[in-house]
Amino acid sequence: MATIQVEIEINATVDKVWNVVSDIDNEPKFWKGTKQVKNLSKEGNTVKREIIIAFRDQKCLQEVKLFPKEKIEAKFTKGIIGGEKIISLIPKNEKTILCTVWDIKLTGMMRMFTGMIIKHIKSGTEQAMQSIKEEIER
Repeated sequence: MATIQVEIEINATVDKVWNVVSDIDNEPKFWKGTKQVKNLSKEGNTVKREIIIAFRDQKCLQEVKLFPKEKIEAKFTKGIIGGEKIISLIPKNEKTILCTVWDIKLTGMMRMFTGMIIKHIKSGTEQAMQSIKEEIER
């Protein structure tokens, strides 16, 4: 498993940050590694969905759980990525620390590209979080 952690401070309340990051259908707007999202089912705060990632247009299945104003857990249940991505919101006075932690492994033949893909995911995460920050602070 590879772990990637990226944090950014956003000059906004948790409520305002949550309104943007919890709109998981809008994920491709910020996360360039996610090309497309298709919800398959929703039960309570859990969404099962299919995503198409930018790497060779691969399909992955995810189970996403939303914990309002606290975190979003996206578990990869099928596809070339295994593991999870957790986005947490940490209040800090009138600001919010947005933290994304990936705990993932690549499956099958993709394992040999782990180093390259991990660097790409880290860079994409930094870019996504900067885009989220800019959107919120406008």
